[in-house]
Amino acid sequence: MKIITKNSELEEFCVQAASSKYITIDTEFLRERTYFSKLCLIQLAVPGDENDSAVLVDNLANNLDLSPIYKLFQNENVVKVFHAARQDLEIFYLDSGIFPYPLFDTQIAAMVCGFGDQVAYETLVKQVAKQTLDKSSRFTDWSRRPLTEAQKKYALADVTHLRIIYEFLSQKLQKTGRLKWVEEEIKLLISRETYDFDPKNSWRRIKTKSNSRRFLGIVAALAEFREKFAQTKNIPRNRVIKDDALLELASNKPKNLDDLSKSRLLLREARKGELASGLLNAIEKGINTPEADLPEKLDKTDKSIVNSALADLLRVLLKSCSESAGVASKLIASASDLDSLAAGDRSLAALQGWRLEIFGKSALDLCNGKIGLSVKGKKVTTIELGQLGD
Repeated sequence: MKIITKNSELEEFCVQAASSKYITIDTEFLRERTYFSKLCLIQLAVPGDENDSAVLVDNLANNLDLSPIYKLFQNENVVKVFHAARQDLEIFYLDSGIFPYPLFDTQIAAMVCGFGDQVAYETLVKQVAKQTLDKSSRFTDWSRRPLTEAQKKYALADVTHLRIIYEFLSQKLQKTGRLKWVEEEIKLLISRETYDFDPKNSWRRIKTKSNSRRFLGIVAALAEFREKFAQTKNIPRNRVIKDDALLELASNKPKNLDDLSKSRLLLREARKGELASGLLNAIEKGINTPEADLPEKLDKTDKSIVNSALADLLRVLLKSCSESAGVASKLIASASDLDSLAAGDRSLAALQGWRLEIFGKSALDLCNGKIGLSVKGKKVTTIELGQLGD
């Protein structure tokens, strides 16, 4: 088991990896007490059974320069393989501005290959690699040194078994002709818009029942301040102010520190100093925002225009299509997509690309009264309504 702690060692491994068809990658990081993830370890493996075909890169040692990895990320002759890549990609993108390409995500591939919704790595290790994982080190402190032998073994298994899983899924996708489906989903993963989050839009994450634009304007101002404060101090946003406390402030609109101190839900640290001043300024900003600049209510499907019976039928159809195609239903359409479809929305991703082929066409026919649903044994099938007569 090799641990890379020197720039020359990392450079040597990455140069050798550049001649491989693929490289499997994983990271260990901490984020419980910070806004941004703290990268603690990088695991890399190339095809082969040799001891040096898989390594642990200790990025915390000797101010290790990760540029050889980022150079490898840009080598289009080497497929970069991850499982559930989003958090890993965010870490690398924020550090370097680079996305690995070409990219293969085994979680997405597994969803296309019939392994269910958001299948866990452990499940694929068991079902595909026929191995088991020791998860005892999963929630350990990865920033502490030296790493224990159990930690090293756990970390290495995240990329060694991944080689078997990648080769299996890649071959299955080639046989079924569904590789392009996975590539469509990966385009979203390597889009800058996925990770370049504008604090001005952070209010959209907050669940609120009110559609008052003035209220939403105050919520937006508070949420923007919270996001920027959390980023600047590198602390989780909920340690600045939690959503329920933010909504309480937006409703009560305190004007000074005395008013702020009467909040029931506000953390003690938020009632004084820089944070308290920022909250009061944000509330004032929201109150004084011109009417034309206030946010519109979130574009959610109005429940009053949703044909609930049709939405239920679409759920049954989705399950049937999902099972027939061997594709996870959540990858095809979400529950909110089905409600929107039942309300007349035709701009959904479920009606485009490969989703149109396996679900969208039938869904539109169901909405337009051209087909119905029929039960045959344990299966639900579609039937043209013209076959039933009048």
